[in-house]
Amino acid sequence: MIFKNTPTLDLHGMDREITKVLVKEFIYDNYRMKNQKVVIIHGKGTGILKKTVHEVLKRDRLVEKFYLDFFNIGSTVVTIKKNG
Repeated sequence: MIFKNTPTLDLHGMDREITKVLVKEFIYDNYRMKNQKVVIIHGKGTGILKKTVHEVLKRDRLVEKFYLDFFNIGSTVVTIKKNG
């Protein structure tokens, strides 16, 4: 894995509502810890969790950009805006 020492959130087995809360908290916590790059694992499956994750990230003011991991489309790489 390219993002070996990067904070990661694994959402396997979660539903949409829990996913929304966990992603928001994960982004906020990493913003406060000044981590600029994080990975969210949503899996491939039917795409429901991926869609939910991307909807949350689009609306989050702390997110600079996000994209699917080129080597693993079951995860999304997020760049968080610089803190202070």
